[in-house]
Amino acid sequence: MHRDHTRTIRIGDKKIGGGNPILIQSMTNTRTEDVQATVAQILELEQAGCEIVRCTVPGAEAAEALGEIKKQIHIPLVADIHFDYKMAIAAIKNGADKIRINPGNIGGPDQVRAVVEAARERNIPIRVGVNSGSLERPLVEKYGGVTAEGIVESALEKVGIIEALGYENLVISIKSSDVLMCVRAHELLAERTDYPLHVGITEAGTVQSGNIKSAIGLGLILHQGIGDTVRVSLTGNPVEEVRSARLILRTLGLRKGGVEVVSCPTCGRTRIDLISLADKVEKLVEDYPLNIKVAVMGCAVNGPGEAREADLGLAGGLGEGLLFKKGEILRKVPEEKLLEALKEELDNWT
Repeated sequence: MHRDHTRTIRIGDKKIGGGNPILIQSMTNTRTEDVQATVAQILELEQAGCEIVRCTVPGAEAAEALGEIKKQIHIPLVADIHFDYKMAIAAIKNGADKIRINPGNIGGPDQVRAVVEAARERNIPIRVGVNSGSLERPLVEKYGGVTAEGIVESALEKVGIIEALGYENLVISIKSSDVLMCVRAHELLAERTDYPLHVGITEAGTVQSGNIKSAIGLGLILHQGIGDTVRVSLTGNPVEEVRSARLILRTLGLRKGGVEVVSCPTCGRTRIDLISLADKVEKLVEDYPLNIKVAVMGCAVNGPGEAREADLGLAGGLGEGLLFKKGEILRKVPEEKLLEALKEELDNWT
């Protein structure tokens, strides 16, 4: 797999690349200079399972806030920089564990050199990010539009700018909202570089549509062994990004831990309020650090079989349900007590 052979890069106290576990990343949507709000959101992201967090740094006040934010959080902090190379330098001086830049939009060669020198001084990795929406006109003309080939060429050109300055502590990110273009671009890039890759489907959309696009795109990329960090980009609470990323990784067998909930789609045979129950179960299990499967089933056709195969299972009947544990029926429970019974088993899981 490509990720087994990428360079190992340290971000704060984390390592990516070289076969290290794929780490989950998100980005705050608070004003970075509002330290209290930003810290509160990062702590919430940490609780959800975020392992690297990125904050925008549009001005000096935001750059200065990074130092105070860093004191109060427990995961590596990445500074997102656009247009002003001075903000990259200020972010590094204020303790950023990594910076994200596009060398094409922060100034000329002298400005890029100044940023690289600041990063070199503290051995801070630089994430070189290229987005299909900002692909340079010459490459658009060369390839007859925005293409995977153009995105990759743009990224490697920018990496080359930094390599020419003698710095190779780099991560590459190429993103597009076109799912299949994004997949193809990652396939091409993986053939041409051994730098760690941060993967995501950019501007994927709302929680519903964005999750679908991200699951398809990231699934295709990650399953090929490509990608060292991942972000699910959603228009919504960033906590949803982390939850989705965890589920994508777990579904692909790339992450263990956390309770997996399976539930049936319901049909005319269902005699309990399964939709509400399944939603409540999914919310309930978020707080349990268990590596188990829980089944929430609605009728006697597939319910008992699925419930037996899970570590814990509920199989609905007429106003009641059977509670299973490790394939055995524990007891029959009234519908209104099913969630309570499941919680009791989770609390005492062995």
